Amino acid sequence: MSDQRHEVSDSDSPDSASSDSTTPGIARRAALKAMAAAAMVPMLPEPSAAVAAPTSRPPLPLLEQAPTPRKGPRGTPSDPVLQVAKADWPNKLLARELVTLAALCDMIIPADAKSPAASTVGAPAYINEWASRPGGDASLVRVRGGLAWLDRESQTRFRTRFHLATPAQRTAICDDICYLPKAKPEHQFAAQFFDTIRDQTATAFYTTPQGWKDLGYIGNVALPKFEGPNAEIRRKLGLA
Repeated sequence: MSDQRHEVSDSDSPDSASSDSTTPGIARRAALKAMAAAAMVPMLPEPSAAVAAPTSRPPLPLLEQAPTPRKGPRGTPSDPVLQVAKADWPNKLLARELVTLAALCDMIIPADAKSPAASTVGAPAYINEWASRPGGDASLVRVRGGLAWLDRESQTRFRTRFHLATPAQRTAICDDICYLPKAKPEHQFAAQFFDTIRDQTATAFYTTPQGWKDLGYIGNVALPKFEGPNAEIRRKLGLA
């Protein structure tokens, strides 16, 4: 890896939906794009699925009985502009932790000529909100523990915090934890943490306008004909 484009090799574990370890020649960023694009394809019912019987609906409430609008997060699968989402719970990660998290997010999706780095579009803030959610205590423990591990490991190896280390030094640490099946026993927790942050970083990045542009996603525009992936993409996926 070069200092300017420090890509991290990060195939997921075999039981992860984001695994690309068996596909030779495909770059990590291209694999993330492919997974994000696939998530936008609507699921169709099985041909043999039974048609559910219609159910009766309760009458609409009278105006004076209208329920109070529910407060909660904005940004849904049908409106995934998570940069303007709002949540009713406090974010729990500290400024020190967010600095380390931003550095890791940018190792996973760095800036290139086409799009900005993950931290630029708010990936750390998204992960902070996700980890701080009610009922997300296990996620918060994993994120906080992993961030502490990164800084401690960087201090041990290079006598500096993770975000202050050189790109090559950060890459050396990430290479040890980016693929759970090959991680050493003492790196198992850190590798699980890396899997979590990689998934959440990709979710945050590819649900923003910048991520859509990076994918080439044009939104709800009708296509007269869908030709499928071009020959180059099919070749990289081993389908040509």
